[in-house]
Amino acid sequence: MGQMITLHSDTPIGAYLAEPANPTRGGIVVIQEIFGVNEHIRDVADRVAAAGYTAIAPALFDAVQPGVELGYDAGGISQGIALMGQVGFERPLQDVAAAAKYIAHAGRVGTVGFCWGGTVAYAAAIELGLPGVSYYGGGNTHFVGRPARAPLMFHYGLKDAHISADDRAKVAAANPDAPLYEYDADHGFNCDRRASYDAASAELAWARTLAFFAEHIG
Repeated sequence: MGQMITLHSDTPIGAYLAEPANPTRGGIVVIQEIFGVNEHIRDVADRVAAAGYTAIAPALFDAVQPGVELGYDAGGISQGIALMGQVGFERPLQDVAAAAKYIAHAGRVGTVGFCWGGTVAYAAAIELGLPGVSYYGGGNTHFVGRPARAPLMFHYGLKDAHISADDRAKVAAANPDAPLYEYDADHGFNCDRRASYDAASAELAWARTLAFFAEHIG
């Protein structure tokens, strides 16, 4: 459904663009995990487009290493963490802003992010004023002291060893108007390429995500 394009941010980066078959309902920036714009993230963008939105997934690691697509094994995790450390959060937010501008013709623009991207989505609601859905953002507590300027939704797995109940409580307290959902699932439960995939939780979270898009974007 989609294609890779060049996105002009601070420096040119790649991005996966997927457009709906019918007139668009708005735009969604799909924000990657630490594994790059891989098959899973492209699939999410395609699903967003199938739901009627123009979707774009900027390759946030291109600034330091172009074309990153990592697996979900120990090696991929190690490489992804290292790349995440190199790019930080300021540069990814610039790239998300550039992606949002690229699809601004679609109408209102929001985000959905996963893992590290879930935290970038949260930060984008604070810094860029973009409505966002954050899936299991492990770094979300770094931003709880700053108010969001757009609606948010959070999805967390109760079996996620990377995110404690205290972390979830801090995010909930900082965002009292934002729905925060907990699932009987592990980290990465939305990704059907991972051993932690949980179909029931993924389906329910996606339905809630689409409802959020319909309310705040479409």
